[in-house]
Amino acid sequence: MTDHCCAVMTTRVNWHCDRHDTPFTCPDALIRFDARFQEYRLVIHDGGASTLGIDFCPWCGQRLPESQRDRWFDELERRGIDPWEDPIPAEFQDEGWLAPPRQEQDER
Repeated sequence: MTDHCCAVMTTRVNWHCDRHDTPFTCPDALIRFDARFQEYRLVIHDGGASTLGIDFCPWCGQRLPESQRDRWFDELERRGIDPWEDPIPAEFQDEGWLAPPRQEQDER
């Protein structure tokens, strides 16, 4: 679970509408957050699935995390995975891939 910069951002990222199938058809859906890439994007209600990346929170003004999109693709390539052709491993489906590897504790 990602901590967001402020309560309003958290509310907007977690917005769920019972009347619309997708955030792109709901006029109240404003923000999309992609945990894999740590990206915040404004929903562009143009009839499609357009979004626009943002660097600062529209409500509190805090700088948002730097996108990890390039790093995500680089890591998949390093492992020999083509994200357009191969299945994406489960650990790359969310922000879990960003965590440092867990160290095995010595059993004494």
